[in-house]
Amino acid sequence: MPQTTKTLTGQLRELEEQGIVIRKVFPEVPPKVEYSLSEIGTTLNPVLSQLCYWGKTYHAYPFAVITYNFS
Repeated sequence: MPQTTKTLTGQLRELEEQGIVIRKVFPEVPPKVEYSLSEIGTTLNPVLSQLCYWGKTYHAYPFAVITYNFS
């Protein structure tokens, strides 16, 4: 699903408000903005790495029905 610029900007601003990313604005024309993870944001790296691994593992099985036993 494509991300619109407005949606992406809104999500990045929300992450900035939550202290997860740092927004750096450069005084240029056209405007340039860079985002980076904050110190707190970097604590998400292990979680995101595992999520990425899971996605790559199950990407080959897009139509598979996976059942989980949560007990």
